[in-house]
Parts: sequence; structure tokens; C-alpha cells
Amino acid sequence: MSKRKQKIASNIAWSTPDKICVRGLDLPNEILGHMNLGDLAFLQLTGRKATPEESRVFNAIVITLVEHGITPSALTARMTYMGAPESLQAAVAAGLCGLGTVFVGSMEGASKMLYEALPQDKLGIGADLDAVAAETVEEFRARRAIVPGLGHPVHKPVDPRAPRLFQIAAENGKSGEYVALIQKIQAVAEDKSRKMLPINATGAIGAICCEFGFPWKIVRGFGVMARAIGLVGHILEESEDPISYEIWQRAEEEILETSGPDVHRAR
Repeated sequence: MSKRKQKIASNIAWSTPDKICVRGLDLPNEILGHMNLGDLAFLQLTGRKATPEESRVFNAIVITLVEHGITPSALTARMTYMGAPESLQAAVAAGLCGLGTVFVGSMEGASKMLYEALPQDKLGIGADLDAVAAETVEEFRARRAIVPGLGHPVHKPVDPRAPRLFQIAAENGKSGEYVALIQKIQAVAEDKSRKMLPINATGAIGAICCEFGFPWKIVRGFGVMARAIGLVGHILEESEDPISYEIWQRAEEEILETSGPDVHRAR
């Protein structure tokens, strides 16, 4: 006799011919017109409605991640769209593929670092955050690794997004030991390296996500869903006022000027 298979189950959503239910709420009557996009994302992830305070903080997090100019992800999306304008979704997907340990996805690393340094079951028992910060920085320095969430190539001495995020978190009850810890880690890292290492937006977001208790493995996903909105905007602009062709042509021309056959003959 074959073993009975476990039934497939999901608590996220279901639908019938006349009803759509998301996390236990009726989509047309309890969500549409009642929630903004950030609140729906919070519901989808946690299975419950955000409090007003949680809504303000979570929306600030995801809004921060929507846009940051002509970044590698935006360029990738635009160049892909130039080559395949019939596939907007492929262009967005191409841009999202670059969200990793350097761009956007570094908040995952910051959250993981903070959870490992200060496990959730150690909260509220008077942990020596100065000692934890010093030990954390030393571990990264010992393996010559970059401390996630610190430093920025443009925003120095302060990433203007970080203090505003910390302010919003503090005003809404989401500024605790993890926020304090990353600030101490930043101070130790700057002192040890003698370099300017501001807490960047993803570092601030990583710490605030720990205050929420979000699993570190899902934190990068906040950047993925938010940046998708930004990339759609870039693709719309690219369709109306393109820059990708110019970037491509200038790259070709400048490479020829510096590495082309005339240069090699002159050498």
C-alpha cells in the first residue's frame, strides 16, 4: 500500500469563482481602497496587518529602495530593453539580477551580521554592545572582509538616507539594540580603518529589519520588490527619451580611441 501523500497547502491566498482571499482578508472589500502597496507587502510577508507605526517605518524602508539614479541595475534594464523592447519584463528581471552584496542586497548581509552578533534570544538582557561591536569588526578585519552596511562611494561623510530612516524608526518604536549596535560597529570600523565609513541606506535598513524581527534571508527581497518599481520607471523613460544607444556607441568609440588598431600600431 502506498503511503498517503501530504496535501498541498498554502496560507497566503486562494480564490473561487466569486472570491479572492489574501492572508485571510477579502481582496476587493477588505484590501482594495484600504491598504497601500507597502501595507499589502507587509501583510503578504507577515500574515497580519501592520500597525500605523509599523506601516510608517516599513513604507519608508521600501520607498528608500525604489530609486538611486543611473545605477548598474538601471543601466542593465535600459540596455536590455534597447535590445528587446518587446519584453519589458525581461528588462526588469535583468536589472534585478544585479542586486547582490554590492548593490541593494547588502542589507541582507547587514541583517545577518547583526543577528549573528546579537541573537534575538539575547535581546533585553543587557548585552555589552561596545564589546559586541568590537568583536564583530575584528572578525571582519581578520578575514579582510568588508563590513556590510558601511561606506558609500558617493555619500560622504553621511548617507542622508540613513539618519532619516533612523529618525523614522525612533519615532515609531523601531529603534532598539540592533540600531544601536550598527552605529557602534560603524564607530569601531572607522576607528580601526581610519577611513570614512558612513552607515549607508542598506545598513540602516538591515538594522531596522532586525528590529522588526524579519528573517535575514528575506531582507534582500524588500530591495527586489521596491527596485522593480524604479526599473519600470527607467524603462518608460528609456522608451521616450533613450540613452542606451548613446552609451553603447560612446563605449565603442572610446574603446577604439584607447585600444583600437591605430593605438596598437603607434605602440
